[in-house]
Amino acid sequence: MDKYLFRLMDGSTAGFIYKMLRKKNIVLNGKKAAGSEILSTGDEIKLFLSDETFRKFAPGYFKEKKAESSDVDIVYEDADILIINKPAGLLSQKAGPEDDSANDRIIAYLMESGQMSEADLKTFHPSICNRLDRNTSGLLIAGKTIKGLQKASEELRSRSVKKYYLALVKGRVCRSEHLFAYLVKDKSTNQVAVNEAGPGEPVETAYRPLKSFGDSTLLEVQLITGKTHQIRAQLAAVGHPVLGDPKYGDAEVNRRLKAATGIKSQLLHAVRIEFSDGSVVEAGVPETFSKAEGYLSSWVEK
Repeated sequence: MDKYLFRLMDGSTAGFIYKMLRKKNIVLNGKKAAGSEILSTGDEIKLFLSDETFRKFAPGYFKEKKAESSDVDIVYEDADILIINKPAGLLSQKAGPEDDSANDRIIAYLMESGQMSEADLKTFHPSICNRLDRNTSGLLIAGKTIKGLQKASEELRSRSVKKYYLALVKGRVCRSEHLFAYLVKDKSTNQVAVNEAGPGEPVETAYRPLKSFGDSTLLEVQLITGKTHQIRAQLAAVGHPVLGDPKYGDAEVNRRLKAATGIKSQLLHAVRIEFSDGSVVEAGVPETFSKAEGYLSSWVEK
């Protein structure tokens, strides 16, 4: 046990660690320990230390983990920007030091391809310019240079870039709609509520039906404002939740879909970006959509 603690808190002294053991500020499986115990799988060590003390003595614990993979599906690249097709399940940006993220993979790719070095990272970090929810797939834009980051961010901010998504939703949708509403975020649940007349942040979303499968519809959705969970919350508010969505979707429909297809994420995909200069970038549609459509079609036939 003491060898483990020495590795964990390599900035401390043996005297400090043994003192904490004696005072029961470090315990093993809820009991006082001497440090000579042999650890086994399932053992639990608790450290009753202040955050400041732990950060001081265990600096290695807080070092950011570098991406172990540069596996990115690149759909467009030039000297200044990179656009990838992010899979569902991958964070856009890390939430904690141990997280894997699209942003880290992009940096790993740039370093492996010789476009950046460790020295370059000390002065500039390439970064994504838009975000997708973890379980939403599709197009992410990243700035490889300061020029690319500034230009892409400004186009997104000014809404001169048009962003389109595919969404498989509950219910039969027969006509196009243009939605206006207000979102209020509840930080405790990480969900948003939709208000038709405020208060909240104003949001705007448009959609048109592409294909129906009985009581489900494939929509093309234009994200006009771009707030947290905007598409998912607004579609749910008008009675057409995204299939597979655990926060705003229909739990029973999602259960049946998962049981039949194994799909665990919402069927929402950032499929196309249209830039102000007329250029268009598109992402391949994930296999989950064809799986879901096959299931829905067979269900309709039955």
